[in-house]
Amino acid sequence: MNKILPFILDYYDREVSQMISKKYGFPIMDAYKKFMFSKTYEMLSNPELQMWDFSCFGIFDMWEAEQRTGDPRDSIYIRRC
Repeated sequence: MNKILPFILDYYDREVSQMISKKYGFPIMDAYKKFMFSKTYEMLSNPELQMWDFSCFGIFDMWEAEQRTGDPRDSIYIRRC
């Protein structure tokens, strides 16, 4: 698969943005922007990394790790792989 199908990214966009909004109290559009402009989203959008194998909870954890440390690879989901 050379390109991530748009519906896959759309699923993660909605789910992870809602998780960010709910946990941190951001308006949904602000949460969406925070996710879309993150390194986590950049990694998710890279078809070579095949990150669609992770659940939305795993992607959310990577985003939180990025917010804490600056690197989504500090997530427990990646360190365990």
